Amino acid sequence: MLSDHADTLLALHRGEGFVIPNAWDAGSARILAQAGFPAIATTSAGIAWSHGLPDGGRLSAERMLEHIGEIVAAVDVPVSADLEDGFGDSPDAVARTVGLAMQLGAVGANIEDVAGGRLIDVELAVDKLVAVREAAPRGAFVINARTDPYFASRSAVDDPFAETVSRALRYVDAGADCVFIPGVDDADSIRRLASEIPVPINIVAGLTPTRIDAPMLFSLGVARVSIGGALARAALAFVDRAGRELRETGTLGFLDEAMAYADVQRRFG
Repeated sequence: MLSDHADTLLALHRGEGFVIPNAWDAGSARILAQAGFPAIATTSAGIAWSHGLPDGGRLSAERMLEHIGEIVAAVDVPVSADLEDGFGDSPDAVARTVGLAMQLGAVGANIEDVAGGRLIDVELAVDKLVAVREAAPRGAFVINARTDPYFASRSAVDDPFAETVSRALRYVDAGADCVFIPGVDDADSIRRLASEIPVPINIVAGLTPTRIDAPMLFSLGVARVSIGGALARAALAFVDRAGRELRETGTLGFLDEAMAYADVQRRFG
């Protein structure tokens, strides 16, 4: 079953482009699978927020992996896990994290090259990916190597395009199947990145004000479109609006957008 899921996820990267939505718990994952998505990713941000914590490494590896396992168990499609920086400073520690994710049934993962909001040394990032590839053989697990020159708040990169391509090429040599580039938001840069990076690239839609959508990203050469914590943010915004309506007026207009109780029961039955 896991090998079939890994094959499916790899095959999606070789097509004409696919959207992989990001779930934050078992319920959201099941709803997304029922919507017909062929694969699902997790969102570390959404999972952290569901615990009342900010994004960015504040949730422990144990709790993150617990939720990833619940998401995997809830659906019958491939799941790619957002493992942030691998929850470890050393290559061996990151490889252990990936091994635990594999044991839970994940068939792919994001591994990012930032710590504390800063890009880490590229040699360390490469060593981490080499260790992950040794622990998770090619064909059995999809490594989505995330590089953050465009997004890290304190990266101090003069030329994010050049830095992204340079790092991406090193990560591909280390065994990455896909390169994830958050924060880039202009069409020309995205097109050039897709042209110069010799593996499929992943762009997150909805992260920047430009809101370049999936059809446009596919036309620029992007293979994988994710949405990060966008769905979780939308769900939290709905809770905020509904809560304010209840507190301020006591009315129930928010129920016009709610699923019926019986429908939710059926979906989770």
